[in-house]
Amino acid sequence: MGRLFWKFFLFIWLAQLAGAVGTGFVFWLERQPFEARLASGPLVDDGPPGVSPGDRHAPRPPPSHEHPHLPIPIPIPIPVIIGGILASLFCAAGLAWYIAKPIRQLRGAFEAVAEGDLEAKVSDSMGARHDELADLGHDFDRMTARLRALMDGQTRLLHDVSHELRSPLARLHAAIGLARQQPARMEDSLQRIEREGERMNRLVGELLTLSRLEAGVGVPVEPVELAELLGDLLEDARFEAAARHVRVDCPALPNFRVQANGEMLQRAIENVLRNALRFSPVGGVVGVEVTLLALDRCRIMIVDQGPGVPADALASIFTPFFRGASTGEGYGLGLAIARRVLAAINGKIYAENRSEGGLRVVIELPVLPFE
Repeated sequence: MGRLFWKFFLFIWLAQLAGAVGTGFVFWLERQPFEARLASGPLVDDGPPGVSPGDRHAPRPPPSHEHPHLPIPIPIPIPVIIGGILASLFCAAGLAWYIAKPIRQLRGAFEAVAEGDLEAKVSDSMGARHDELADLGHDFDRMTARLRALMDGQTRLLHDVSHELRSPLARLHAAIGLARQQPARMEDSLQRIEREGERMNRLVGELLTLSRLEAGVGVPVEPVELAELLGDLLEDARFEAAARHVRVDCPALPNFRVQANGEMLQRAIENVLRNALRFSPVGGVVGVEVTLLALDRCRIMIVDQGPGVPADALASIFTPFFRGASTGEGYGLGLAIARRVLAAINGKIYAENRSEGGLRVVIELPVLPFE
């Protein structure tokens, strides 16, 4: 038994013992005069009203002891006191054990987690408890589950980063080897080296951005005119889509503002737009629609006419390095960055397949009050 058990046990037992002894002592004091009166002799019956004293029955003779009017001491009920002490002892022990047991289990689970065992659980050992200690056990299990997810995510991210860096590094080595073996093709080798260097630089930049967002590093926020931001993005998207004869439609631009970091928000929406352009077929249409959901919230929907995403992968497209069946450019970090950017400003992003084909990405943002 731990120290907490004995503290609970001692406090509960002393409280019960004090209450039992105090209550018994009060009853004992109140009973003494009554017992003394009974022991001093019979009570004289005054008879009914209207009857003369001579007609009353004579009192019973007094008891045979010498001093009938002296109070007789009442003995302290030792067996009763001992029984009460034992009962309070067992009751205090049970209560202390009931309170200290889950805390002892929590301590063991924390020690297991400190040793690296993230599979430790507490709620299963709580039984049928439905109190604050049981809630604490469930919170502990949620914490370890979240830690496991974070650790698995970090491990997977490290694996994916190493995998993504391996390909450009291999091409760099091949280009360097080719330049040494064939000096006449030095220019081609240098162009290959430059392209691979740009790819690695872009990957490292996206990883640094994602790392900052995941770590919760604060970025300055300010009121951002959504119409101006979307206008610049749509102009760039239309210029890029013209080469593939893809049309970008936006019926109307909003006239409200959001509290965000303009550069990060622009990058998040741009990543979604670029994905829609990448997967749209030649001659397709990318639609952008902005609506006001409430006085403090707006929704941006970006739809394409591409192949869509399998239903079981809709949530996974916002995880780092997820590209599904994509063979295009990019490292699968754009939507992950967009999700973190929006989460930092109390927004959210999700995707759903359209019944007529293609993918719909929905972005919800908090808006500032109208002036």
